[in-house]
Amino acid sequence: MTTGQTILAPRDFEALRSLIIERRNSLPRRLAQVAKYALDNPDEVAFGTAASIAASAEVQPSTLVRFAHQMGYEGFSDLQKVFQAKLRDRRPSYEDRLKTIAASGDTPPDDSDLLQGFLTAARRSLDDFSASVDPKTLNQAVSILAGADTIYLLARRRSYPLIAHMAYAFGKLKIRNSLIASTNGIDPEIASMARPQDAALAISFSPYAADCITQAHLMSEAGVPVVAITDSAFSPLAACATQWLEIAEADYGGFRSLSASMALCTALPVAVAEARQHGA
Repeated sequence: MTTGQTILAPRDFEALRSLIIERRNSLPRRLAQVAKYALDNPDEVAFGTAASIAASAEVQPSTLVRFAHQMGYEGFSDLQKVFQAKLRDRRPSYEDRLKTIAASGDTPPDDSDLLQGFLTAARRSLDDFSASVDPKTLNQAVSILAGADTIYLLARRRSYPLIAHMAYAFGKLKIRNSLIASTNGIDPEIASMARPQDAALAISFSPYAADCITQAHLMSEAGVPVVAITDSAFSPLAACATQWLEIAEADYGGFRSLSASMALCTALPVAVAEARQHGA
């Protein structure tokens, strides 16, 4: 750590994650390696020994201590407590989320209260994304998609409505696209048709959909430009993306909004169509 530099060590996982993302470009290579391993494997960091974690991360145990000091902690065990606390606060099941909402006031919320809770989370998501989106990154993502012969659309689970909406919008705008969502199990074959003159648009949020990640990586390895929408610099989608946009949705009672993501996925097809018109 630089002499005289004071870092207030984060005491919750999200604050630590934000600090790591903020400083990721300035971390030495080995410390960045520890950071990536820690965020990708929080359970192992919470329960492992310094020796076992260092072996899995392919660094020396002393590197873990250096990383902890870099983040402002007294030592690695001090940092490890943040990961242990994260496990205690693990994302609840849907049943637990309903119980959380029911217990949030003196009386169970009525239908109007529920709607207002979700509307508040949606507004927070929109405000946060509006304040954080980088116009240059957005322009680069639009440029990649606008220059593609065919746009391959890839998402699973809760992200699927976003990609389905984009397939509809691209179709209406007469932009050639292929939705990778077959009912007969040939998604890998569809993805393999993409070529470097095409582009892929992949969306996944934590916990990441394995099929989406695998296919995005394979397309990237085949030379296909990948535009990703995800929630972290350490997302496995960000690792293979040519350009990626970060959205961290707010939640109500553990149920996450899709409002900011849907706004972006509504804007992107229109922006691509505009870019193609102006570039023609």
